[in-house]
Amino acid sequence: MSFTNHLETEILDHVFGGAAYTAPSNVYLGLYTATPNDAGGGTELSGSAYARQAMAMSVSGNTATNSAAEEFATATGSWGTITHVGVFDAASSGNLMAYGALSASKAIATGDVFRIPAGDLDITLD
Repeated sequence: MSFTNHLETEILDHVFGGAAYTAPSNVYLGLYTATPNDAGGGTELSGSAYARQAMAMSVSGNTATNSAAEEFATATGSWGTITHVGVFDAASSGNLMAYGALSASKAIATGDVFRIPAGDLDITLD
């Protein structure tokens, strides 16, 4: 996953500029049908029972991993083809902090459930 300009600036200001950074109390997983980028952008899903999901993460070494399965509500309409995920600092609005492409895109139709198993979402710094 890539960090957005927002998070890169927060980290640089905190580490090298001495500015305080308060980590969000929760992070949320969002789904995209069009590619986000360092400035945000992309097309996040909306409607048809879609909502960002609060995510539990664990950190080991230089990698943060989802420590529990991330399961979205049953789609009440077509969500289209999910191509990317994003990690946000709020359940709605807020700031996109990191994003990445799925290893395989997934079309979500009415009645489908999108799920990422525990340990399958990694954010790595190197």
